Amino acid sequence: MQIEEAMGVAVTRSGVVALVGRPNTGKSTLLNAFLGEKLSIVTARPQTTREAVRGILTEGATQIVFVDTPGLLEPQYLLQRSMHMEATAALADADVLLLLLDATRPGEVPPADTTAALRGRRDALIVAINKIDAGRSDALRAHEMWAAREFGCAALYISAAHDQGLDVLLERVRAQLPPGPFLYPEDDLAVRPVRFFVAELIRETVFEMYEQEVPYATAVLIEEYREAEDPVYIRAVIHVERNSQKGILIGAAGARMKELGVRAREKIEAFTGSRVFLDLWVKTLAGWRSKAQSLKYLGYPVPPDSGGDV
Repeated sequence: MQIEEAMGVAVTRSGVVALVGRPNTGKSTLLNAFLGEKLSIVTARPQTTREAVRGILTEGATQIVFVDTPGLLEPQYLLQRSMHMEATAALADADVLLLLLDATRPGEVPPADTTAALRGRRDALIVAINKIDAGRSDALRAHEMWAAREFGCAALYISAAHDQGLDVLLERVRAQLPPGPFLYPEDDLAVRPVRFFVAELIRETVFEMYEQEVPYATAVLIEEYREAEDPVYIRAVIHVERNSQKGILIGAAGARMKELGVRAREKIEAFTGSRVFLDLWVKTLAGWRSKAQSLKYLGYPVPPDSGGDV
């Protein structure tokens, strides 16, 4: 115990907490639940999160910077390698690692290389089994035994969607934060600019409205954001990989595109608290998920060993 704490003097604690796990384990839902605000987009589809999203929770003498990371997987193409790079970088940089396991998928654990990395930082690791409201007892037990075997720790049971066990989990996180000054101003909620979240809300709407491969082949770029205007003018371009995907997004006589614009605009207005004019376009950027230059243009981090376009 710190001397200041023993004397009854409040000591500030702050740190970075990385939320890691396989795709669709509920990392984004947990981040939003902790903050009481929707920062990370959430859909029923896996691999929705592509870039790390940082949300800040400041309460009393503690400040926690939660990092929602892309789902851990075995990368198949360059964009997935970029996502994996984001997730593994968060493991190295965080003060606390919060591993989420899915109670509805008992056999699904992180890849072997990630498990080895987590084992090397077991003193900073917390394991939580999410979706206990939907999981089976045998699945919970399987994950609990796996955590004990791999890391020598007891897993916590939570449901991020139904606010079960989150108080206990949050207290465990706070207890592992190192002493130190706050990393951000007390009233900050996020690290990313508003443009990033606007693009994410548009992409979330695409995931909600379209089927099969189309959502995964889309990337959103905010080309213009005129905040001083009323309504706020936003020009956004949805990039797809093939012309056929462009046609699907637009729909007959532009009907689907119009619906997409309305639904996305409503989300953006709720997020920003301002009236918005959303000027939405669709362009084809052939094979962008597998090209280094395209990833760079769209703002995604490029793996250093990409070797240019692949």
